[in-house]
Amino acid sequence: MWHLLYPMRTFLIVSGQENEINVMAADWLTYLSTKPPIIGVSIHPAHYTHGLIKKYKEFVISVPTINMLRDVLIAGRKSGSEKLKKMSVTFIPSKKVKTPSIKEATANIECKVIEEKSYGNYAFFAAEIVNFVQNEEAFKNNQPDVKLGFMAHLAPGTNKFVVFDDKIYEIPTREL
Repeated sequence: MWHLLYPMRTFLIVSGQENEINVMAADWLTYLSTKPPIIGVSIHPAHYTHGLIKKYKEFVISVPTINMLRDVLIAGRKSGSEKLKKMSVTFIPSKKVKTPSIKEATANIECKVIEEKSYGNYAFFAAEIVNFVQNEEAFKNNQPDVKLGFMAHLAPGTNKFVVFDDKIYEIPTREL
């Protein structure tokens, strides 16, 4: 039944520090609060990323575009630190956390964990956003430029993705 919630945006979750870094693809993200800015991500406890987030209490959400599809698939399908050798991402220092950001991403959101809770077979990490860096061209007027290929996972368990069309639908609310 999970396919009913898709297509869903895909992000890269960077975890760890120094010689202990990992990247995984994740669709299950949500924002929880605007003041303070809090976001949540669900991660299975068997994933290496889960252990690194538990250990360091922080992570970075990197926003990929379709030109990073190969890296997204590697991050989502491969396990362990060996996958980093197959990926073509460049790690750069983050501003407020020790976990690195990804240079090629259109945005990097730096997060510090404030709570972890188990729900069924997944762990949910709630984290405060402590900083973010964005490609200004990709987010003009605080809106994503959909022509840049922001991607969404078509269905869980597949390697199929879609990008957003540049046709935008808008109805003035005063007409409602």
